[in-house]
Amino acid sequence: MRTAERAIVVRLLSLLVVLAMAPGCSLRRMAINSVADSLSSAGDVWSSDDDPELIRAATPFALKTTESLLAEAPEHEGLLLSACSGFTQYAYAFVELDAFEIEPESWRRAEELRERALKLYLRGRNYCLRALDLRAPGATERLRQDAAGALSEFDESALPLLFWTAASWGSAISLGLDRPDLVVDLPAVRALIERALTLDPQWNRGSIHEALISIEALPETMGGSPDEARRHFEKAVELSGGTRASPYVTLAEGLMVGEQDRARFEVLLRSALAVDPDAVPSERLANLLAQRRARLLLERTEELFLE
Repeated sequence: MRTAERAIVVRLLSLLVVLAMAPGCSLRRMAINSVADSLSSAGDVWSSDDDPELIRAATPFALKTTESLLAEAPEHEGLLLSACSGFTQYAYAFVELDAFEIEPESWRRAEELRERALKLYLRGRNYCLRALDLRAPGATERLRQDAAGALSEFDESALPLLFWTAASWGSAISLGLDRPDLVVDLPAVRALIERALTLDPQWNRGSIHEALISIEALPETMGGSPDEARRHFEKAVELSGGTRASPYVTLAEGLMVGEQDRARFEVLLRSALAVDPDAVPSERLANLLAQRRARLLLERTEELFLE
């Protein structure tokens, strides 16, 4: 049994044991919170795995286990954040990428998968919004009404929550650019990620700058800036020490296709493929998935560029 699979089984067995031993309401609540704390801090057990297909198979079970625990402990911030980030990563790494891969053979099936990915992003976002409202009641409503001034009370302890709210929400918008009901929330996404940047520009080895590559790669009519996208790319590579494939893929896909710069597109993707997935064990899985995306993009080069 692989490490990630074993960890899930152990945690599930722990859940069954502690629930069986906790007949009283307060003891049951303590038991649930104990297991919730364990599940919401799985960390490197998943991110260091070298088998993306194992993680693909294991993730739905883990996500449903998290949702089951949330039904019992609806105000557990760690579980809410785990559900938000988990649904977002699963949708991006597997569902949305599967859609891109099969699009040349079946446009209809690709559209179905993109719609599923959109729903998963929104599902994840809603868990993050619940966590935001627990920290500051009414935060979600204020964020939609006054994005710039809604987040001043969130400090550095809320940084992961701010990041994953922006990531899930922004990913949904990226798949629904033809839906005004989604695009109208883009200022909220920018406010979330900019607040995170203000709190800690170096957080998680450049993850905030990488997210901003995607936001700044949007058309200028939507507030994007090619120069800013490039600046955030350089900062993301610097902070990660060049050991992450994803910044190269994000800039290539987000900006170079729109600018029709094929040469730079190919250079960036080959740089992504040159990254050693084992250089930072805790980022092994993310690098393998980013490199899969890079290969698929290179295979589609002829249709992505007019000349």
